[in-house]
Formats: sequence, C-alpha cells, structure tokens
Amino acid sequence: MFQVKDGDLGKLGILFERHHKILYNLFLRLTGSREASEDLLQEVFLRILKYRNTYQGSSEFTTWMFQIARNSRADYFKKKKFENADDESEDLISRDLIASEHFEKEQEAKLLHMALSRLPEEDREVLVLSRFQNIKYREIAQIFGCLEGTIKARVHRAMQRLRDNFFELSGERAS
Repeated sequence: MFQVKDGDLGKLGILFERHHKILYNLFLRLTGSREASEDLLQEVFLRILKYRNTYQGSSEFTTWMFQIARNSRADYFKKKKFENADDESEDLISRDLIASEHFEKEQEAKLLHMALSRLPEEDREVLVLSRFQNIKYREIAQIFGCLEGTIKARVHRAMQRLRDNFFELSGERAS
C-alpha cells in the first residue's frame, strides 16, 4: 500500500488480487445481493485509490481497507435506500439438489442466511467479520473504533440473536 501511496498505481492490482474475494464475500453476506456486492467492491478500490494519501500504516492495511468498506457500504445504501428483504437471498441459496442430505444442508444455509439478514446491521457486521471472515477481535475493534472487549460482547450477543432467529425461522426450540 505504501507503494500505491507513493504513486505506483500498478500495485493497486496486487492489492485487488489479494483482497477482492474476502471483500466480495463480506458484502455478499451482508447484503445478500451479488449486484450490490460487485458495486461495493468496485467502490472500495476506487476509494483506496482516491484516499491513498490518508493511509498511515499505523494499523494493518486490512483494518484500513475494512473501514473503507464499512463506510462505502453505509454510503451505498443511503444512496440506494436498499432494503434487504428475506426473499432476496433466494438466488444465493438455490441450486440443483442431488440428494436429500444436500437439500437439508441447503435449507439450513438458507435459514442461516435469513436469520443473519434479520439481525441489526451492526450485529451482522461483527458476525460476518469475526465468524465468516475470521478477522481478529482486535482488528474489528479498530475498524469500529472501540475496545476489543466491546467487540467480544457484541459478537456474543449477536450470536445469541442469530441463534434465536434461526430457531424461530426453523420452527424449532432453542436448547
């Protein structure tokens, strides 16, 4: 990133190759929309280029990148006034079903995605970052501008809410 900051814009392609999949998957899990995820991915790298001079290197590059991603997502949805409805996740989950085991796994995945989409935005963000993207609590705390202990508590509460949502959608009781 320091090379990009110093004007070697060709190095942005290397950063894109290293990080585009994790960002795309983050946005896909947060929005449930491939189109929105692609738009947001492009926006993040445009902002990295635009704001390259603000990169200080005092934290990991990914922390800075995820903060840009978070801001891009917020701005995107302010513009689009996008509402994430449960039905929009259908195209992410539907596939040709070969066996009943596969069908059951798909149903669970669909329920999990729907349960995740019902969470408040901040809960969804901390869960996707910590559980799906495997970002350390310390780094998530830097992204959110809070203490690591706060993130641990948010993840714990968000996991409880996710579990409750999942069991409500599946018609099962939480044990």
